[in-house]
Amino acid sequence: MDEASSQLQPAGAAVTARGAALGLIRGVVRDGRPVSDLIAGGALAGLAPADRARAQRLALSTLRHWQQAGRFAAPFLRKGPPPEVDAVLRMALAEVFAEGAPAHDAVNAAVGAVRSGGRRSEGFAGLVNAVLRRACARGQAEWDALPADELPGWLRGRLLSAYGKRAVLAIEAAHRRGPATDLTPRDPARAGEIAARLGGQVLPTGTVRLAGGGQVSTLAGYAGGEWWVQDAAAALPVRALGELRGTRVLDLCAAPGGKTLQLAAGGAEVTALDLSAPRLERLRENLARCGLSARIEVADALHWEPETAFDAVMLDAPCTATGTIRRHPDLPFVRTAEGLRDLVALQERLIDRALGFVRPGGVCVFATCSLLPEEGERQVAAALDRHRALGLAAATPEIAGLDPAWRSPEGGVRLRPDYWPDYGGLDGFYFAALRRPG
Repeated sequence: MDEASSQLQPAGAAVTARGAALGLIRGVVRDGRPVSDLIAGGALAGLAPADRARAQRLALSTLRHWQQAGRFAAPFLRKGPPPEVDAVLRMALAEVFAEGAPAHDAVNAAVGAVRSGGRRSEGFAGLVNAVLRRACARGQAEWDALPADELPGWLRGRLLSAYGKRAVLAIEAAHRRGPATDLTPRDPARAGEIAARLGGQVLPTGTVRLAGGGQVSTLAGYAGGEWWVQDAAAALPVRALGELRGTRVLDLCAAPGGKTLQLAAGGAEVTALDLSAPRLERLRENLARCGLSARIEVADALHWEPETAFDAVMLDAPCTATGTIRRHPDLPFVRTAEGLRDLVALQERLIDRALGFVRPGGVCVFATCSLLPEEGERQVAAALDRHRALGLAAATPEIAGLDPAWRSPEGGVRLRPDYWPDYGGLDGFYFAALRRPG
């Protein structure tokens, strides 16, 4: 367990899900570290699988409702408590109003956490007890009536310029609702069967969306590789390639591998390339579980040289990941505008590199899980300006269920979290299919 967890966990005590969740929250809010990095560093070590899942879920829920919880408690606080106590208050409120935990359980656990947290927090046990009891008495309707958490200023300003205030408010509301669990069937024809067995529904584009959460590895069909977890938006760029059977396709920046699995399941001969050997190991495991195959290359796309050109290249480029905030609510705490220019420059270099891997007449699909036009529409417009012979392959007709209104002016597809509200939304994404002449 890291230092952030231990400060509100009594010495020698067994690690609890709530204590580990507090460690994750403080690692994000105080230290600016992503949840994934904290978990990789052992923040959930020592917990049983069910408690690991609970700790992660509670931490993410608290971060998703961080501002909302602060506003809810504010009328009962004369001044802000120390950060470690503030985190306990917000987590308890999120546990009650966002996760549906009994109020007395969450309040008692919060009081116990500050009481056993050492000299910096133990004196606030009475305050935490009083504030939480009064706040919980306000009721669910008052909690729900509060506005969704605002995006950080550097991002919100850019999105206001790109989409307008109404759209930004809708995006923030979608972030508060959080993500569904989406599955991509190995055999698209079995989507209805899988949805019926798991109590889900088939979305217009063929993704299976589950009604609830739970541990994915225990669900029917997981062990047999009948499906893999992949957001409905992330499943769409590959479909812009059309018929895959018999084609040679390069998946650049492939890890964690959802698109590689799609390509292989579609009958393509796939080469999956990524810088990260550990992340590619996860892809190997998923390929084996699903009974699929691909050639794996651990290399830097900017320096790697293929033996021959490919029929198509799938480039899901590194980006700010701002389209995945509903799934990763820690991002607003750890991501800043710093480095955006470098990311955009890297994407530009990767597009030019990817186009060089495509045979004449072949297609390169550029995609990012970003809401920023700099990493989407403008990036493709700039590529078309640099490579005057390039054309755009139509992305929407080949994708059943895709709303034509999502097509962007330069010919790509823009997806946002506030789209499909009746189905529960989807991640923010952008993709465009660039065709080489010849």
